[in-house]
Amino acid sequence: MKLVTTAQMRAIEKEADASGLSYAQMMENAGRGLAELIHALGGEYGWHEVTGLVGSGNNGGDTLVALAWLANAGWRTHACLVNRKSQHDELITRYLSAGGGISESAHEKNDETLTAFLDQSDVLLDGLLGTGLQLPLKKEAARLLQTCSLILSELHSPPLVIAVDCPSGVDCDTGTAAPETIPADITVTMAAVKQGLLILPAFEFVGGLQVVDIGLPENLDSWHAIKSEVADWDMVSALLPERTPASHKGTFGTAFVVAGSTSYTGAALLAGRAAYRIGTGLVAMAVPEPLHAALAGHLPEAIWVLLPHENGFISDKASDDVLQSPVLSLVEGLQRATAFLVGPGLGDKPSTRTFIEKIIPSIRLPMVVDADGLRHLSHIRDWHKKLFAPAILTPHPGEMSVLTGLSKEEIQNHRAEVAGRYAKEWGHVVVLKGAFTVIASPDGHITLIPVATPALASAGTGDVLAGLIVGLRAQGLAAYAAAVAGAFIHAQAGLRAAEILGTTASVLASDVLDAVPDVLAELE
Repeated sequence: MKLVTTAQMRAIEKEADASGLSYAQMMENAGRGLAELIHALGGEYGWHEVTGLVGSGNNGGDTLVALAWLANAGWRTHACLVNRKSQHDELITRYLSAGGGISESAHEKNDETLTAFLDQSDVLLDGLLGTGLQLPLKKEAARLLQTCSLILSELHSPPLVIAVDCPSGVDCDTGTAAPETIPADITVTMAAVKQGLLILPAFEFVGGLQVVDIGLPENLDSWHAIKSEVADWDMVSALLPERTPASHKGTFGTAFVVAGSTSYTGAALLAGRAAYRIGTGLVAMAVPEPLHAALAGHLPEAIWVLLPHENGFISDKASDDVLQSPVLSLVEGLQRATAFLVGPGLGDKPSTRTFIEKIIPSIRLPMVVDADGLRHLSHIRDWHKKLFAPAILTPHPGEMSVLTGLSKEEIQNHRAEVAGRYAKEWGHVVVLKGAFTVIASPDGHITLIPVATPALASAGTGDVLAGLIVGLRAQGLAAYAAAVAGAFIHAQAGLRAAEILGTTASVLASDVLDAVPDVLAELE
């Protein structure tokens, strides 16, 4: 799903119109797609009645087209018009000809009528305001939204709320939202996702997000110029490697994981288990020697490379043990490992930093650098030139601040821009973690993960993400694809874990890991 600003969307529609796809036809396509989605839900749940809030703009037009289509399909429909004159409006004329009913919202006496329709309706279409919104809301629009919210709150079985293109009251560029905005169960956005929908607080009003095709020509320069997108199930499903009956463990690669210390033993376990859970054929765990006894029984599938240590932290003398490991076979020239992860739980000891500095230039494998590995990198001169490119870097905002020198506030206020700028400057894929995780490629492409949940705000979830990404990289996915797929699966697993437990507060990193198979099953 493409991710656009409102200005970019206007430019796309203007070029489409100039290419022969009229604005009227785009509206027709949008409304029909919206109606077909509602009709499919109706067939699934036995619904047959819908009310639409119809404003004066294009969203109101999309809503009228959808209502007319549904009326012709046998639905009982009602349109509540707001600042939209019924005379000489071809869309209203067509809607009325299909048997639809209308009312005007200008007078409070119509509140009883609206209450009756919402009480009987299975679906409420919010087509009141669109992407050209300017806050604060005008009086009549604010009053109608407040009235609808009150009515919905008092209904025993309120209708499903579907926002047309965006919830009315949301600024589709900045993500600000009017207090009168009605939370949608589903937002059906036209052609592309508007960037404000994936910014808080607007995201809290969006609900599920679906995109309707409006028939844009394939040769639009303005469309192809968009390099930002939103990950979805279909996209990620297409990225995953095929698993055929003839497969064997060698088919799905070997992940070499350098992780852990006596202070962060669990980080190594979470990363290693995640690499296996995502489908890697073999996982080699390189850990400080004292960790082996604690970890081996919890990860019997792994092979182990036990590293020299200083008080339980990887020693600078461990570099030869890694580089000469049979799993890497660098000395013999035969590399069994197909991807390399370094960082989870390493700690901040100087000896470990020296170890990182020694191995980084010598690892010529697809690489993922996470957590303490990133902090150690920041002390190495020209580190980004020494990493085998393209590596995948997985910083949270604090680690991104260490790498860039920017404040966490500046990073959080411009997440996509910062991730994109440094991915290009460093020549590596950047996964900027947090609400709406951003994946940025050196070539300028950016993907957002449409998830913001406190279920992932606990220790160890980043280790799970790193393991998922290195596991996908080991299976042969390109760096950007592995980062996108890993981040999407990780986010959905967080949501699934919270659903299983009934609360986001109790979700542990191990719960997220345990939910990964459910997500993979849905992606198959």
